[in-house]
Order: sequence, then C-alpha cells, then structure tokens
Amino acid sequence: MSPTPPLHRPLAVALAALAGFLLLGAAPAPEPADPVPGVDAAAVPEAAREWLPLIGELTATGCPELPPVWVVAQVQVESGWDPALTGDAAGGPAGLYQFGRDNWVAAGGTPWSADPPAPDDEVLDVEAHLRVAVPWICTNLRAVARHLEDTGKTADPLDAVLVCHLAGCGRVAGSATGIPEAGEAGCGERCAEVVRRYVDAVRAEVARFSGEPPGPDPEAPPADPAVPAPWTGGDTGCERTDPTGDGCLTGAAAHGLEAMSAAFGGWSDGPVIRSAGCWDEHAWNPRSDHPRGKACDLFPGEPGEFAADAALDAGWQVADWYRAHADALAVKYLIWQGRYWDPGVADQDGWGRRYTGGGVYDTRNATGGHYDHIHVSYRE
Repeated sequence: MSPTPPLHRPLAVALAALAGFLLLGAAPAPEPADPVPGVDAAAVPEAAREWLPLIGELTATGCPELPPVWVVAQVQVESGWDPALTGDAAGGPAGLYQFGRDNWVAAGGTPWSADPPAPDDEVLDVEAHLRVAVPWICTNLRAVARHLEDTGKTADPLDAVLVCHLAGCGRVAGSATGIPEAGEAGCGERCAEVVRRYVDAVRAEVARFSGEPPGPDPEAPPADPAVPAPWTGGDTGCERTDPTGDGCLTGAAAHGLEAMSAAFGGWSDGPVIRSAGCWDEHAWNPRSDHPRGKACDLFPGEPGEFAADAALDAGWQVADWYRAHADALAVKYLIWQGRYWDPGVADQDGWGRRYTGGGVYDTRNATGGHYDHIHVSYRE
C-alpha cells in the first residue's frame, strides 16, 4: 500500500493566516466551522480534531453510509484516541481501533515488525491506521447490512457492525436480531452484557460528539423496569449453568436472574445491581436454597457493607420488582433489609415481617441481616 503524504492542514492554515496578517493587518477571526458535517468539532477529543478532515474524506468518498461521527465515537471507546495503545496479549490489540494482528493484516495493513508493535509500525500511525481501518469497517458494515436485510433482522446495521468488531460477525449471523442475547451465537450472559455496554458506549459518544442533547443518565436505574415473561418451564432440577459462578441453577432461578438482568441493566457492575451470587454449597445451612440452585443473592452495593443512599434505593427497587412479579417468576420468598416476605405474608410494621435469621444467621451484621443483598428464593 503506497503511503499518502500527510495533510499538515493545521500548518497550512497557520501559514496562510500569518501571510494575511503581514499583508493586510489584523482582522476579526471568523467563527470556526465544523470541518465535517454532523460532527461538533469543539466536542471531540483534541487528539481527534486534527484528523476530522481525513475522516470526512474517507467516509464521503468511500463509505457515505458510515457517519464520520461514528468513526470518532468508536475510536474514543476503543482507545481514547491514543494511537500508541497496545495490549499485553500476543498479536494485539493495537492502535486506534485496537486491531488484532491477524485482522490488521486481513484489512490490508502492513504486518507488525514486533510483538507488541514497534513505535514506527503502521498500526500505531494515526493516518495509516485510519486509511486501513475505515475501509475495513465499511466492508463489514455493508456485509452486515445485506445480512440484516436478507434475514429481516431488526438491528441497526451500525450497531451490528460494532458487534462484528468487538465479538465477531458470527455473533450477528447467529443471533435473532443481529445483536446477541445470552444463549445466542455462543454468547453467554457476560458476553451479551459486554456487547450491550459496548454498543451503548459508542452511541453515547456519537450523541456527545454530534452535539445532540444529552439523553437519560446511563447510570440511573430504569424508571419503568420491563414486565418479565412468566416462567412456564416447571421444575427442571439444577441443570442450567450458573453465570455468577461454577454451580448450577434451576430453570426458574435462571429465568428470574435473566429477567432481573434485562430489567435493570445486568447483574455484574450494572447501574442497579453491582454483583450477584447464586449457587453455593452453604455447608453451614444445609436447608438453604443456594445448594439446590434455587436462590440468588443480589448486591446493589459492596458486599459486607450496609447499603445506603443510591445502593439502598436500588435494592428496594429490585426487591419491590420481584415482589410485584412474584407469581410470574415463581418467587418463593425474598429477604432484604432485615425483612422477610413471601406471597402469604402480610406487611407487619413495614415491608413484609421482621427477619429472624432462623437461628442460623446473625441479623445484626450486614450480610446476616441481608442489609447488603437481596435474597431471592424460587419455588422451582
């Protein structure tokens, strides 16, 4: 691939301005215009601003269906516009788009001279990287757009091409919509959550760099959690994989965890639930539902700490949601904030009734009293 001379646009502009000053004297500075349509130049990272004309050229002439702001946003999520960013793993990732070595060569890039790449390797040069990466992204965009149209899948092609880049185009082909959910295209719960977060992150940067009004706070709990589909699979036994650990879950427990995750944005580092644990041997309490795969503990804050402020509010939101949908989700009982509730318990001086610990747990500490987590047990 023949190298293209750098534009040196800032230098040319500076020299022209200096010449005008010397010949004509100082003049009022014109209002800066966005060099690329759809991009708010003042909002993009400083490291990206110099390269907006090149991005505009590459997209306008070679891929008009790829918005320039999409390039700026995806690179921001991938590398923070650090062209020298490399990973520790052999073969990548490296550069603005965090290409792996094999994909970089497949895209037409020059092979790296070392692993990780040397500072003068093409993959770490901004202009060279963009001239290889943008056409590669465009090729994938056109391929997934055809696939989505041919199959009637509902994903936005721009979202689907993000899935291609992050997790492979097979995830697009093997999923019902083009964006994999847990259990589709070899994508588990964690995989599906990472994909969702990646797409959301790029879209948030697109909004920021295009000057769109800010949307809802992505860290805020959902205002109206989704109504879950009812569990209709009956008593399956502990045969499902527990995504929170190494054990198993019943069908009802797995369904309940997935429904909560969908409603509240995940169970691992989510905006409402920060972590979760389901199957556990619980040797100190053989009557527990945990070793049967019929229970999960959901932590809105740090384990071992009394939930307060936002974490406390988040916990109540989840507990109330499970209570409201107890019949659909086959909920057996809930414990939270020193209170116990099941469908046959009337409220007594508060939510449910006081939790005693059953002679097993010390209800005075954060974990024993369930002040740091919501316990959900399922009937099946």
